[in-house]
Amino acid sequence: MSDTLIGLVSQYSPSGRERGAVEWLVAWMKSLGYDDVFVDEAGNAVGVMGMGAKQVVLLGHIDTVPGEIKVEQVGNLLYGRGSVDAKGPLASFVDAVAKVRAKDGWQFVVIGAVEEERNSEGARFVATQYKPDFAIIGEPNQWDRMALGYKGSAWANVTVKRGQAHTASGQETAAEAAVEVWLKIKAYVDSFNADKPKVFDKLLLTLRGMDSDSNDFEQWARLKVGVRLPVEVSPEDWYEKLNEVAVGAVVEPTGFAIPAWGCEKNTQLVRSFLSGIRSQGGEPRFVYKTGTADLNIVAPVWKCPTVVYGPGDSALDHTPNEHINLNDYQKAVNVLSAALEKLTAASS
Repeated sequence: MSDTLIGLVSQYSPSGRERGAVEWLVAWMKSLGYDDVFVDEAGNAVGVMGMGAKQVVLLGHIDTVPGEIKVEQVGNLLYGRGSVDAKGPLASFVDAVAKVRAKDGWQFVVIGAVEEERNSEGARFVATQYKPDFAIIGEPNQWDRMALGYKGSAWANVTVKRGQAHTASGQETAAEAAVEVWLKIKAYVDSFNADKPKVFDKLLLTLRGMDSDSNDFEQWARLKVGVRLPVEVSPEDWYEKLNEVAVGAVVEPTGFAIPAWGCEKNTQLVRSFLSGIRSQGGEPRFVYKTGTADLNIVAPVWKCPTVVYGPGDSALDHTPNEHINLNDYQKAVNVLSAALEKLTAASS
């Protein structure tokens, strides 16, 4: 049952270079008996099992961060880039659906999405292509846990400009003014967080960089400000507040802003996973993550019961020591197959 995982991890596929891994996975799903397999217009690997009217989409990502790691098995541990984030979860989807096979009235769609580690181009495409009844997103959270929420994120350059002045003038420099702006932003965030005991409900602020320069007539300083957002603060809310707090500075949003998302707990999908985890001797737990995932992209569009699931220790994400326990992987496959069996039986 580890062949899918080992084969997939052996295909080095950092964001932007996923094609080889995608083609390997498409061929592998075909060999496992999927009813239809193909590469979609965004470059995602897609495998379909069953032709029923009710649909479960299992969305993982096939890209990784850069940094090739020798693929090797040491005892029950498999080392390799992506073994945890997130080829382990994706491979477990592939194996679980192959184990369950087709169910009358149902269709399972397994997707290995591209570009998750950059701008989630793969997920942005599939969000417009499917309207599932249930969705499972593949990220490592241990085999006996489900993630029910991921924080959002927003990035901005905050620039302060000042006229050129003699260094002996005593006038505030652009760099000094930028420091004052940063302290105001931080003070606001500290105030917002003061009455919120849970990290998932807080604003998580970071200063990712600062630079400055000048010409003959003007000097400027720029802050690169990032924030992880709670569910109650949309990216639009954040940018509005940032403009309000950073008086006198120019705020320029950068990249893709992503809203936070929290999944509903009282659903048949969650109950099916609870049963599946217990079937393997686990004590189910829930977790809310401080990062973002493809969940944040597709869940607001699909608006169906959703969970995030997958084997692996997320503390090993992006590390040079990335590895997954093969026993945990097998348990995750069994959990998924049991959950899909129960879900399709209960919702038929």
